[in-house]
Amino acid sequence: MIINQWVPAAHKGDAIGDSARRLRNLLRQRKHESEIYAITIDEELQNDIRPFADPLSRKADATILHFAVPSPMSQAFTTLSHYRILQYHNITPPHFFSQYHPEIYRIAKLGREELSTLVGQVDLALGDSKYNRNELRTLGFEQTDIMPIFVGLNRFKNHQSLPPLEQILDDGNANILYVGRIVPNKCLEDHIRLAEHYKRYVDTDYRFIFVGRTDAVPSYYAALRNLILRYEMPPDRFIFTGEVSETELLTYYQNAHAYLSLSEHEGFCVPLIEAMANDVPVVAYGTTAIPETLGGAGLCFTPKDLEQAAELLGMVIYDNVLRSQVIQGQRQRLAAFGEIAVEKQIEHLLKYID
Repeated sequence: MIINQWVPAAHKGDAIGDSARRLRNLLRQRKHESEIYAITIDEELQNDIRPFADPLSRKADATILHFAVPSPMSQAFTTLSHYRILQYHNITPPHFFSQYHPEIYRIAKLGREELSTLVGQVDLALGDSKYNRNELRTLGFEQTDIMPIFVGLNRFKNHQSLPPLEQILDDGNANILYVGRIVPNKCLEDHIRLAEHYKRYVDTDYRFIFVGRTDAVPSYYAALRNLILRYEMPPDRFIFTGEVSETELLTYYQNAHAYLSLSEHEGFCVPLIEAMANDVPVVAYGTTAIPETLGGAGLCFTPKDLEQAAELLGMVIYDNVLRSQVIQGQRQRLAAFGEIAVEKQIEHLLKYID
């Protein structure tokens, strides 16, 4: 059987693209033919991903369209005569970008409108979380199910150290980590506001580390920098790394004392899984898909009380008993994303196609 995947843009390090490649490899292990086709392909992936213009992109027994942005793939997808699977990775609500980036606001709005045009045009609509599946149902998709993002936990088993970076991070400050793009829905301004509570009520030895691209919404990044200055905080306590290598990313995880999420919109949130895989205790505001992804692990809180969040951070960093309990709970939760669980997900998917 030929099972192909369409991804509008194939970027190295992108969670959706990485998950698609893992799915392709697992399908190939089961003796199925499988390729990934993309409109935009990073240079490093030119030999791994095929161009969407290739006529073979339309020839398959089943095609999976990964939907997170509007693209010409959506209309082409509706014309396929074989089994059509939509995997919805969520679109950030446009209002988060309204004051920072009108073009992204427009694209997000268009994306949500385009998603609705696929109702009645697919055989199966998958959300990578229950939260996303519920959105599909609300829009009117009839045959729906859940297939999580395949995170690929094995890559964390063989950690290559970076002694210079480790030395910088091991200076007595508590490293409070965030991983992801610097974009408004992540509410990183709340990390900065939380720091005021943390230094006042918990400890003055802290460092907030933001690992991820800063160029997605430049005006938002500038606003964060200005907020640090306005609060007259030591700038060296807030590190924005920009894009990093895989080895650097793992080094940040391995040297983090806690992972903090104050995001107000997540369709899945892969970094939560990565943090748990590296035994980094998670403190997270419990909104959208966050509680579902954590599955009872970590310290998930509502409402969004920054003073409470600062106290939780202090507890999970300095209370060794609590820290150990949190890490143990996270290890148990990881089973839901491990190899056995993935095998079951693949078999479940193939039952629809067969």
